[in-house]
Amino acid sequence: MNRWLMAIAALAVGGFGYAVLGAAPARRFTLSPGPEIDFSGLPAAVVVSDPARGEITIELPPVDVSSDHHASQPPVAVAELPVTGSIFGFRTEVVDSAGRLLPAELIHHFNILDPTARELFLPIARRLAASGRETGAVRLPKLLVGAPVHTGQRVVASAMLHNPTGTAYRGVRVRMILSYVPATRPWPLFAASPWQLDVAFPVGDKTFDLPPGRSERAYEGSPAIPGDLVVIGGHLHEYGVRIELWDVTEGTLLWRGEPKRQGDAIPIGKLYGLTRLGTHITPGHRYRVQVFYDNPTGRTIPNGGMGVVAGLFVPDRGTVWPTADPADSLYRADLRHYLRVETLPPPHTHAHP
Repeated sequence: MNRWLMAIAALAVGGFGYAVLGAAPARRFTLSPGPEIDFSGLPAAVVVSDPARGEITIELPPVDVSSDHHASQPPVAVAELPVTGSIFGFRTEVVDSAGRLLPAELIHHFNILDPTARELFLPIARRLAASGRETGAVRLPKLLVGAPVHTGQRVVASAMLHNPTGTAYRGVRVRMILSYVPATRPWPLFAASPWQLDVAFPVGDKTFDLPPGRSERAYEGSPAIPGDLVVIGGHLHEYGVRIELWDVTEGTLLWRGEPKRQGDAIPIGKLYGLTRLGTHITPGHRYRVQVFYDNPTGRTIPNGGMGVVAGLFVPDRGTVWPTADPADSLYRADLRHYLRVETLPPPHTHAHP
């Protein structure tokens, strides 16, 4: 997936160096009022807090990567965030068992999920950060916008590795490094939330079989709350020509992304300016993400297509971001896919006065 993107507990270890933490043993994500979701079967990610650099590293358990082109998936893991502040950037890296940096092209994607909040366009769990092989480092203006996080917040991380190098690696660890501003700072000016929308919504695998020749695919939806799209990015697979976001109600093109060359990253669209925070969207309008491909191979490519837009969204003043409902059928179907499981145990319900 492409970039878009978003009181320090670490002060307990001092204002320099870093501390290595494990995810807390408790794995229940409580939504109040509402049910709990039990993640007790997931391993703990390694979390590294570096307050001097303003970084949080989330590292997944190791996995061996074969020399062929088959995908490898580290275990999905739970991480507990050790700081309160605002995320304004991220990057990914991958290392071998000795800690040596490996080629970045091994990383197909790395996603971080916040299971307690819903996505902007669907009642599924919100993606806090998403990065792909062509993403590179994502860094937004930290004085302007940031995605709020808090100490003890639990997130779920997953990744996929794909090896085009022809070399096998053992004990490979993939990690995402989040850049943050501590809550003790007077900035950023606006609390932003990550969002995404793709042509394969509502749930499940985001890839699709790519037919030969020119083709297009689209999905439409409305946001749960009003606010401003501040930045936007997109992700295409090979032979992708462009991806667009439309206000269908108004018939207006809000953003278009095109790789300069095949396989290149799509530049991030900065929708803010000196006179506006971003592009305003509202639940009363329909919005369409649309992707265009030109497959010259003359054959259908299995899972050869993908079209995702993502970025940061600033809710209207006084608007509260909606929480997730883990009893919702779409939420549970999406979570099953993310966790790579067939079924989920029923949610633990509680009586509330």
